[in-house]
Amino acid sequence: MSTTRPRYDVRRVRADEWREVRDLRLAALLDPAAPVAFLESHDEAAAKPDVFWEGRARGAAAGAEVAQVVAVAPDGTWAGTATGLVEEPGAGGVRDGALGGAVDRRQVHVVGVFVRPEHRGAGVLGLLFDGVHAWARGLGIEVSRLCVHTDNPRAQAAYRKLGFAPSGRRFTLDAGEELELVRTL
Repeated sequence: MSTTRPRYDVRRVRADEWREVRDLRLAALLDPAAPVAFLESHDEAAAKPDVFWEGRARGAAAGAEVAQVVAVAPDGTWAGTATGLVEEPGAGGVRDGALGGAVDRRQVHVVGVFVRPEHRGAGVLGLLFDGVHAWARGLGIEVSRLCVHTDNPRAQAAYRKLGFAPSGRRFTLDAGEELELVRTL
């Protein structure tokens, strides 16, 4: 008996999908790893007005500075997401929020990574990164980075399987120590 994995439609979000963007973010913030994986709480995100989510989806759907990619399962469920943010040399990381200090090269910073538990192990994470990286390569970007909490070994292992390696940079946020991982595209 052979087992087949479901096929996922991996694509950039659409401007009118703000409800889905919101709902998936809220689901991610309920994950047990959320306190060390994301920079906001479920309550903070849930309190944001619809206009915030509308703007977030619109911004992630078009343009050359940010792209949110989703994996949609055959049944229409949004199985996971990842967002790429373009960082320019000389600026602070994550859109000048100084995450990890000054940026020394043009790169894509992958943030907001989440795969629903029932879709983990099906290759969704790799598909999401492929989508973000294809977008970034289309902009001429050759390096990807992400930051992962030292107390999130599951995420660290998953990112290493995707070719990311420690850069040697560490920094501390409110939630604790973070590692920077990088990979060439």
